Amino acid sequence: MVNRPRPRWAPDSVDIERPSAARMYDYFLGGSHNFLADRRLAEEYMRVLPEMPVIARAQRGVLHRAVRFMVESGIDQFLDLGSGMPTTGNVHEIAQAVNPNVRTVYVDVDPVAVAHGRALLRDEEGHTGVAHADLRDPAYVLSRPEVGELLDLSRPVGVLMIAVLHFVGDDDDPVGVVGTYRDVTAPGSFLAITHATNDYRPTMAKDAEEVYRRASHQMHYRSKREIAALLTGYQVVEPGLVDMIHWRPDPDAGPDALGGDVTRYSGYAAVGRKP
Repeated sequence: MVNRPRPRWAPDSVDIERPSAARMYDYFLGGSHNFLADRRLAEEYMRVLPEMPVIARAQRGVLHRAVRFMVESGIDQFLDLGSGMPTTGNVHEIAQAVNPNVRTVYVDVDPVAVAHGRALLRDEEGHTGVAHADLRDPAYVLSRPEVGELLDLSRPVGVLMIAVLHFVGDDDDPVGVVGTYRDVTAPGSFLAITHATNDYRPTMAKDAEEVYRRASHQMHYRSKREIAALLTGYQVVEPGLVDMIHWRPDPDAGPDALGGDVTRYSGYAAVGRKP
């Protein structure tokens, strides 16, 4: 193993030689909280999928639109699962622009994301919290003090799983994981997802999955039918499970959102409401 300087912001427990899916995503978005190992594997991934930075920004766009939709529908508390690195336009910022009283709990398994999030949100105490937990363990997530102190699960909550469910393998029962969060939330709660698909470019998807075998979490591209199963028990709001750039695009969206090439994004998005 090659010894490299450890940035002062990196927790001592972090293995900076092992690429992290969260920190690779930070790199795709142009962030700076990533290590050489993350950047190298991210660059290798982009040789397979050059559009990844564009895709990452499109996923953030869905997040922003879904959060605004939920707040306008009456949601005033959010559970952001697999939130990743804090970046411009975080959930609490988008939500509080509509309703200043919104509360948000960010959950991530990456210790760098958690440490950085807690540092940035120190002035937001009382309205936001950051929990270190793996979304694949709902019982542990829901037992975190940040969740209990900030969220009232007897009332509707917005659950966000943006660009994370494709890191939950079939062996971890993604349908069951999502179902557990659905079952513990109140009627009227929402779920927002984006998910990578192999419907358009199966060879690319297979090659991309191979790259992620060396990261902290494996990548699992899925078909539209498989992704739809994740929404079991929810009433999917209009326009349904669609190419993510087509999920309620902003009026000033680019040409792709108006009917252009969706294959470059290779991902679906949907928002469901628990009846």
